[in-house]
Amino acid sequence: MVEINNLTFRYGRNNVFDNISLSLGPGKIYGLLGENGVGKTTLLRIIGGLLYPKAGNCKVFNVEAGKRLPSVLQEIFYIPEDFVLPPVNILAYAQRNGAFYPNFNMLQCENYLQEFGVPAQRKFTELSFGQRKKAFIAFALATNVKLLLLDEPTNGLDIPSKSQFRRLAAQALTDENTFVISTHQVRDLENLIDPIIILDNNEVLLNHSVEEISSKFDFGSDFERLFNAVIADKAKFRQMFN
Repeated sequence: MVEINNLTFRYGRNNVFDNISLSLGPGKIYGLLGENGVGKTTLLRIIGGLLYPKAGNCKVFNVEAGKRLPSVLQEIFYIPEDFVLPPVNILAYAQRNGAFYPNFNMLQCENYLQEFGVPAQRKFTELSFGQRKKAFIAFALATNVKLLLLDEPTNGLDIPSKSQFRRLAAQALTDENTFVISTHQVRDLENLIDPIIILDNNEVLLNHSVEEISSKFDFGSDFERLFNAVIADKAKFRQMFN
């Protein structure tokens, strides 16, 4: 699905990734964790073909992501943390933009909107930030793309909506698609994300399934505890999992 090999990326003199390698397979919801500034959003944008590595490569479906081929883009959807949506009716937006995704399903989109309690006939500009995000997530799930990239999807959602998001994301996952979710709100996504990727300065500190991690470190399914433990003793976890 996604193959990153010996990738280096920097902003000016700021080195974000230094010779990292990473492989993402289908049928999984990856949790992308890390402290502020380690490159979570940058990694999502590289995978989406929006940023280009200085060295190494990132391939999606065996094609360089940066080439942004239509055949690849129609199978990728990216929800950034901050976004701007046009002042149009939600269903009109879905009808126009769904055409770019071969597996888009309007009925699914309407059902997701109903599940989220978002009025489908309203314009995006008439909605609160939380409602706009739920509408955008509903559309994204209905595209049925093979690779869905989400940056802080639960930010701005109330508690019931976070629960709905977890349930709908789990239902939408198949053996053929992959979700990558970057988050600081790790407790919002417990029991959903697996495997876990933790980024550190310039490197991938951890990339393992919950089962693999649990076999070496008992964190009791508390991902926040796991994250804090890894950050507090990076050398120990490098040795433990490498």
